[in-house]
Amino acid sequence: MPEAPPATRPAQRARYLADITPLRGSADFRRLWAGNTVSWVGQQMTALAVSLQVYAITGSTFSVGLVGLCSLVPLIAAGLYGGAVADTVDRRTLGLASASGATLMSVVLAAAALLDLRQVWLLYTVVALQSVCFAMNSPARSAMVPRLVPPEQLPAANALSSLTTNLGLMGGPMLGGAVVGLWGFQAAYLVDVVSFAFALYAMWRLPSMRPEKTAGGAPGQGRASVRGGLRFLVTRPNLRVTFLADLAAMVLAQPRALFPAIAGLWYGGDTKTVGLLVAAPAVGAVLGGLFSGWLGRIHRHGLAVLLSVAGWGAAVTVFGLSRNLWLGLLFLGLAGCADSISAVFRTTMLQAATPDDMRGRLQGVFIVVVAGGPRLGDFLAGSAADLASPAWAVVGGGLACLAAIAFIAAQWRNFARYDARSPQP
Repeated sequence: MPEAPPATRPAQRARYLADITPLRGSADFRRLWAGNTVSWVGQQMTALAVSLQVYAITGSTFSVGLVGLCSLVPLIAAGLYGGAVADTVDRRTLGLASASGATLMSVVLAAAALLDLRQVWLLYTVVALQSVCFAMNSPARSAMVPRLVPPEQLPAANALSSLTTNLGLMGGPMLGGAVVGLWGFQAAYLVDVVSFAFALYAMWRLPSMRPEKTAGGAPGQGRASVRGGLRFLVTRPNLRVTFLADLAAMVLAQPRALFPAIAGLWYGGDTKTVGLLVAAPAVGAVLGGLFSGWLGRIHRHGLAVLLSVAGWGAAVTVFGLSRNLWLGLLFLGLAGCADSISAVFRTTMLQAATPDDMRGRLQGVFIVVVAGGPRLGDFLAGSAADLASPAWAVVGGGLACLAAIAFIAAQWRNFARYDARSPQP
């Protein structure tokens, strides 16, 4: 075959790089994405700074662990309610109010650090309230996206959002550690306050975003109920299966809790090896986002979800069989890439196949599954490792994920036929 002309090579490469068409085509989405990117990095800086400050005050790793619990419980408890609120009120107003609340909590953290108030209960309280604000903000923000970009651009928009999430999870803690080391806890909190200004500006520039009543009734009439959202989900097989597929991956094949043991037992490593194991899936997810241009050309989203979750399970299984560190990191990276692809298609299906007046509530369910699934997976993997061994836990979990996704594909065969050009919930 003749070599492609030089002028066509950049265009060919662009087909595989992240598609930035939603950023070029929608000023509202561009501002929302940029504001969320900056504020998300600031939030991850604050998350690390709080953990470091709690440890500096108490010297207890158990106390640091409670920070995660104080964040997780309100997030799960308020997630469903936040989705119902997002389907009742103007989502722009809810986004502004919840982002303002989160900003105020960062101001409290900065003030407490400047005044040297060494009160752990105050840090726990602020973390819990921040989680409530996030549980209110995230469903509203996610439900806005289908109103800001055309349906055919949803995969690209969600790939960009996924890239923001993973870059923040990677870069935020590194920046937070550097800022705390140079200028103290208050500096990290003040940076977070400033970063929230970008998110607030982006939300303020949006038009009114009241839910569109598609099942009868005028917009804004009545209060959306959590029970109504769950009833809708139970009766919509394609949407329901997206959650089941994610749970199959995150609950059955989640090796994260075993990384400290694996680092020493398999690789003879130390805490630096643990850091590499933790970072590998995130690196894979970021690379998956950077090279996500091809996702917009896929129409069989259900089949893509099944294959990507199976890819996660297969990669975790091979990781459990490997005893070479770099090979293990490679397959963890592949697992992270597969998970990012699955997240893009699951989110797109949730947004495209859900009526506008239900999107907030289903995004609330999405938060609960995404936040709670990996924690349940940590518990399951840790228990299996204690009963057998880390190797059995990892390999068995990967194989269980593959078996579960095969069962799901056989039980709900229409899911694999889901076509984004005619989305059916």
